[in-house]
Amino acid sequence: MANSSNGSGGLSWWRLTTHALRRSWRRLRRRWRRPNVAVVYHEAYRRSLEWVPLDSRRGELIMSFLADEGLLDPGDVKVPRRPQMRALLRVHSAAYLESLQQPETAERIFGAPLSEAHLENVLEMQRMMVGGTVYATRLALQGGGVACNLGGGLHHANRDSGMGFCLFNDIAAAITRLRSHGFSAPVLVIDLDMHDGNGTRDIFARDPSVHTYSVHGAHWSATDAVASTAIELGDGVSDELFLGTVLKTLPDVVESVRPGIVYYLAGTDGAADDALGSWELTAEGLLGRDRFVIELLRRRDRPIPVVVALGGGYGMGAWRYSARFLSWLISGRVIEPPAEEEILLRRLRRIGRSLDRAALTTESDPFAFRLTEEDLVGIMPQAPRQTRFLGYFSRQGVELLLERFGIFDRLRVLGYEQPALQVDIGHPLGQTLRVFSGTEQHDLLMELRVDRNPRCVEGCEMLVVEWLLLQNPRAHFGPYRRPLPGQTHPGLGMLKDVLGWLVVVCEMLELDGIYYAPSSFHVAAQSRRMVRFLHAEHEARYRALAEAVQAMDLATASRTVDEGGVVDADTGEPAQVQGFPMVLPVSEALRQRVFGDEYEARVEVELERLHYRLREPAAGASGETSSNVEARSQQ
Repeated sequence: MANSSNGSGGLSWWRLTTHALRRSWRRLRRRWRRPNVAVVYHEAYRRSLEWVPLDSRRGELIMSFLADEGLLDPGDVKVPRRPQMRALLRVHSAAYLESLQQPETAERIFGAPLSEAHLENVLEMQRMMVGGTVYATRLALQGGGVACNLGGGLHHANRDSGMGFCLFNDIAAAITRLRSHGFSAPVLVIDLDMHDGNGTRDIFARDPSVHTYSVHGAHWSATDAVASTAIELGDGVSDELFLGTVLKTLPDVVESVRPGIVYYLAGTDGAADDALGSWELTAEGLLGRDRFVIELLRRRDRPIPVVVALGGGYGMGAWRYSARFLSWLISGRVIEPPAEEEILLRRLRRIGRSLDRAALTTESDPFAFRLTEEDLVGIMPQAPRQTRFLGYFSRQGVELLLERFGIFDRLRVLGYEQPALQVDIGHPLGQTLRVFSGTEQHDLLMELRVDRNPRCVEGCEMLVVEWLLLQNPRAHFGPYRRPLPGQTHPGLGMLKDVLGWLVVVCEMLELDGIYYAPSSFHVAAQSRRMVRFLHAEHEARYRALAEAVQAMDLATASRTVDEGGVVDADTGEPAQVQGFPMVLPVSEALRQRVFGDEYEARVEVELERLHYRLREPAAGASGETSSNVEARSQQ
């Protein structure tokens, strides 16, 4: 039977209550303190190109974190307008803007082929980011404070071309618009993205009233502008070198320019874990940088208005560095952001609590003839026929969940405007949901086969995932996104969303957790903050494997493990984890079983006796493996 304590989803009542009280207190403090910080965001920022490792949810995650901590109310977020074409023409040549109608131009900028739909998406996204920086400029000047655009920083685009994922230069567009409205004071651009702010420097190379200051790894263009500080530090830069350089050079620049407004590109691609960066900056180093810049500009008799743009930051964890910065900027205290999965679960739980349970069990046609399981007992000789998904949800209820929890909305952002749901209650291998690109069912986007099982984990009732497929048939693999074993198409980037949705479903149905068996190493590697192997010896084996392949990217690591490329140093036998059961605990009892001290102690004992090494060359042939969870369910 399910444990009735699972309504907290693995968090105790005390932790939830404490968090709510702390959030309320911060909200009251913020109202008393009234920090002069504005936040700008538009939902178009969520649009992305799947093969570019820029997390399209960066701004959304930052907002969710700030709101969850009581630092941001819905009315505090300012929504920009789409900038007029003349705002772009002040910065970019007409010939260049016209060339952006051709996918080939954007292909050179992004390094991968673009369909017309992808081109339209990225044009709209970056154009709205221009609007965001323009609006943030107005807010900063009106309030004399700090305005943060949760996007922007497209500093590589110059007058006649784009590069480095940048189509338009939002900083330059905001400055030129400011000048057209009569703003005559000097402007300072502080660009601390790891990559050179070459486009902004080139655009203002002959303008002495705009000083561009950039500390970066390598120069991307000539540095002979009339008002510029361009400092090249090379690769492997540490906190000490970077912060020492900024502390030594930036105060003199600020003093000599005496700017009327500052644009600060707070890029996080210098972080040691960045997917594209080559520096070794720590979280403390990045936050120290941000605090130094803001305090330098604000500790004057007349604080300088500041516009902050996020700039570069690649990979799923880049948002956390900006979130720390903004928590300090708004509250005066540094608040450590939780894992992305926890942010997502908090939002989904709020939505789940707001749902009308009757709407989840009622069919769309109130007069439709239907039989319940109770109606069928005693009439049919075989077991009663299932009439509800997981014994509870109607088809309409499932569709409502997918809408309210944002699954369909994420698909629309990817260009699938009319996702269509198919529910197969009577599938012999488990109840199955399929989501197609439209009612014609041309493209299969999602296939989920699940069932309830009270026997797979002793003392628990689990939601068993027999099969999960998440794929984007219209996307392409590229230099930053290689196919994982078994993949025909890139993933949707929605694994955490789907798992979060299933966690809330478990809470609604009072199930203890989610159970599945990975088909491949990369499936086991995903969402590790939430998931553990059911048995400690399997968890230890996974951790030993992960250590053996830690220098590899996920695709290479998964192929190496799956093809027998990691072996036991004593026996020479291949070490693998395919097929071993994993669980995502929802009830507190199951969470303690796989996250508790006793479990961790058993894992440590097992790790002591495991000795894995790479085999050269890796044995075995590449190919797709059969499994309970399909290998293509990647993020």
